[in-house]
Amino acid sequence: MDQHALLLLRHGQTEWSATGRHTGRTDLPLTAIGERQAHAAGRTYALMHRDGTPTLVLSSPRVRALRTAELAGLHVDEATEELAEWDYGDYEGLTTKQIRQTVPGWTIWSHAVPGGESAAQVSARADELLTRVRGALANGNVVLVGHGHFSRVLIARWLGLAATAGVHFAVDPASVTVLGDERGQPQILHLNVPPS
Repeated sequence: MDQHALLLLRHGQTEWSATGRHTGRTDLPLTAIGERQAHAAGRTYALMHRDGTPTLVLSSPRVRALRTAELAGLHVDEATEELAEWDYGDYEGLTTKQIRQTVPGWTIWSHAVPGGESAAQVSARADELLTRVRGALANGNVVLVGHGHFSRVLIARWLGLAATAGVHFAVDPASVTVLGDERGQPQILHLNVPPS
């Protein structure tokens, strides 16, 4: 690549992600499929970025993210709560279908999360993290290993969109998304590239 890029790697499959249960604070391991996905994500990363070791690799402290980084062949410089998943509060462990039994039409993007983070709080956390990594991007690629909803917020905020615009981006387990810029304008270089 001609420019340094910000790469987002979502963790591989867990038991809850496979069944659509909201998984924020709960520290679940990868399934066997998730482990294979993480290995494959490492191959995808290597194919996409042959320009050497990233200057910085940050990971969520959840075991599913750390294990994905390990299996993908990435050395994590720091595990940080800045990369934690959206805090689902009272909805932790529930599916959207279950939540809609009491809150019709509920989505993480459009409704409140009792006991959890608001879209504004998640947006502020994403902005702080992006400010931090922009400095490191001057020296090389940066990799962030994290979660589905928070990665979608990072994409939206990278583009200068509201956090809730994350609804428009898909980020599947063990996928790689690459963010960059063209002449100072932020752009998505690759979105939701599946593990190969």
